[in-house]
Amino acid sequence: MAWGLLVLAGMLEIVWALALKQADGFTKPWPSLIGVSVAVASLVLLGLALKHLPVGTAYAIWVGIGVFGVAVFGMLVLDEHVSAMKLLFLALIMVGVAGLRVIEG
Repeated sequence: MAWGLLVLAGMLEIVWALALKQADGFTKPWPSLIGVSVAVASLVLLGLALKHLPVGTAYAIWVGIGVFGVAVFGMLVLDEHVSAMKLLFLALIMVGVAGLRVIEG
């Protein structure tokens, strides 16, 4: 259950980061509201997951999911720069996330 909450929290991190990008420095009310609301939901889920998971592992996985998701979305949808090195390092982040999950069981 805690792992599921953590993954959902990480996925919500992707949503709030992208919403804040669209909020344009909090000058657009709806994306700003969505970004802040989803960020709070993400933090609440992270907090619930932390009741049962080590903080270092959970936080690293939460951030890793967010980093990977936002970077991939940026490349695929927002036309951000793609390079072999960028893809390599994103793959390494996912290897790290998977590795942390495996060693924590």
